[in-house]
Amino acid sequence: MNRLERIKEKGLTRECEFSASRSSGPGGQNVNKVNSQVSLRFDVNNSVLLEEEEKKILLQKLASHISGLGILIITVQTHRSQLQNKEEAISKFHKLIEKAFTFKKVRKASKPTKAAVKRRLEDKRKMAQKKKDRQKP
Repeated sequence: MNRLERIKEKGLTRECEFSASRSSGPGGQNVNKVNSQVSLRFDVNNSVLLEEEEKKILLQKLASHISGLGILIITVQTHRSQLQNKEEAISKFHKLIEKAFTFKKVRKASKPTKAAVKRRLEDKRKMAQKKKDRQKP
């Protein structure tokens, strides 16, 4: 079982703290009355479910989303419904965690084939000859 599967199995959303506030922007009376914006807060440093190495990876890779106190903050206000915003915040949280723990494959440099090298050199010779033919004697 790899690290990502193990973390998903732990259920990190149990350690998340949700708060609702009034959303900004246009929307008329709905915006002025209803607390539809949802903020998800996850304390990376004090997480019981994560190991120290995993905490370091999260703090490093998600630095733009994490406050100075080590709290991952995700704010969603796209929907008019608080429930929909909460669901979207949770899905964003899972996507961020998944992105942080997936590692890119290391690119292995490949060599051009002998035929490709031969073709390139032949084209180069033809171009040089063409330019040479254009010159005045």
